[in-house]
Amino acid sequence: MQSIRELFKIGYGPSSSHTIAPGRAAQIFLEKNPEIRNFRVTLYGSLAATGVGHGTDAVIQAVLLPHEVEIIWKPDVELPIHPNGLLFEAMQEQQVVDSWEVYSVGGGDLQDDSGVLNDATSFYTLSNMSDILKWCQTEGCTFWEYVELCEGREIWEYLQKVWEVMQNTIKRGLEEEGVLPGTLRLPRKASSYFIRSQQTAGSSGNLGLIFAAALAVAEENAASGLVVTAPTCGASGVVPAVLYFLKHNQGFSDQRILRALATAGLIGNIVKTNGSISGAEVGCQGELGTACAMAAGAATQALGGSPQQVEYAAEMGFEHNLGLTCDPVEGYVQIPCIERNAFIAQKARECAVFSLLSDGIHKVTFDEVVETMMQTGKDLQSKYRETSMGGLARIVRPNIRK
Repeated sequence: MQSIRELFKIGYGPSSSHTIAPGRAAQIFLEKNPEIRNFRVTLYGSLAATGVGHGTDAVIQAVLLPHEVEIIWKPDVELPIHPNGLLFEAMQEQQVVDSWEVYSVGGGDLQDDSGVLNDATSFYTLSNMSDILKWCQTEGCTFWEYVELCEGREIWEYLQKVWEVMQNTIKRGLEEEGVLPGTLRLPRKASSYFIRSQQTAGSSGNLGLIFAAALAVAEENAASGLVVTAPTCGASGVVPAVLYFLKHNQGFSDQRILRALATAGLIGNIVKTNGSISGAEVGCQGELGTACAMAAGAATQALGGSPQQVEYAAEMGFEHNLGLTCDPVEGYVQIPCIERNAFIAQKARECAVFSLLSDGIHKVTFDEVVETMMQTGKDLQSKYRETSMGGLARIVRPNIRK
């Protein structure tokens, strides 16, 4: 299992699969062919179907500039390894002199026929929740202590940087107003939600603060702002919103927040290793479902829960998002993605509270939900897996309304 550094990537939105990973791939291919001046890039499957709305072509061209780049779109063709396929070709006088077939497999990661890139180092001896939970119970330790044991104390410096970026993203998003980029003409709402939450007492004010923080991150992501994949760009608002609430409403220290963040990273890593965090592969259950599990477990850890209660909260956050489809309207990470981040952030908090009120004993394990999510993802028709061919993307079509 990889370092959680590979889960919490810092980069620009709106999509880890559609912008961060293709941008990385373009840079790798450019460095391999420094003398080439003409490139041809073919996008397949989901990358082609929603690439315009996600800005995939723009990021590839930006990386390869000032070289000439031809983009070919093949939304109806899926390469064998993953729905997010790319073919890079280096051209000389209309002849292909080098090519590379590569896949964007979720969370900004890349995979080719040799395997996942940057996957050589295994930081964790245990890679499923049941084994890690058993270790915690045997050793009397927490999930964050297992992260520290495997990654070393230097992981805290990286997580501090991650937390700073998350907070800065929320701060920017709460100040920004206006309309988000793209044809949907969707107005930002985080600022107004935040102002109203500050003027509202009790549980409604608390709920408004979580909503505002999640909207702030999701809107910044949609505007191609700097975010942290948690576990993806499209789901990047959930974990920061819950942690921001714990800091500003509950008064938790940064040290406690970082321990919760390490717990969240471990949970996300388990899903990434044994399942998928790619909306193109398993639908939104793999993105925002994972984010809900991460945030629920993190909140339970911060609020003093036992490892068994942390696992229970994460399991609930995941189980009750099973079957969630990925159907972005017109291919943008805006509808339903932005509001979904806000609602799922609150759901994560509720899972934490529910678990803390329990003794942590329950029937369904986290690992069983990961397995179920993968099977459900395989059963989902491709039109519900980030192709914008079904669901809301098919029914809601603002630009053709009279």
